[in-house]
Amino acid sequence: MILQALFGLSLVLNVSLDNPVTSDRTAWLQMPVPQRDAALLPLVHRATDCIVHKVATDPRYRAGLRPDEINDLIIDSIAACRRPVRAMIDAHDRMYGAGSGEAFLLGPYLDVLPSAVVNQVKMQQP
Repeated sequence: MILQALFGLSLVLNVSLDNPVTSDRTAWLQMPVPQRDAALLPLVHRATDCIVHKVATDPRYRAGLRPDEINDLIIDSIAACRRPVRAMIDAHDRMYGAGSGEAFLLGPYLDVLPSAVVNQVKMQQP
């Protein structure tokens, strides 16, 4: 369910924000993968931090939520975090090719996001 909702949200993000294209895309594609990953990491952290903050401050959040409840909070928070999420997607597209950012969001990023959110929210609470 979370995958379908995020896919729908990604379509909204694509329409709602400008998608700048840089002229140095070739330079990114020639850069070694570890270097591209290192450049992308701050954007991944920024998007994740925003989502974690939104989930942690959501009045519906409480310890022991079921995975589907956490997923609902994450989906809602991604809409509020559209700018850092969009920046992560756009940077991924520039570094790895068109369409790779959305594939990253809906694949590897989404695979670890729920557990990352739960763990980071737990660490933030007293």
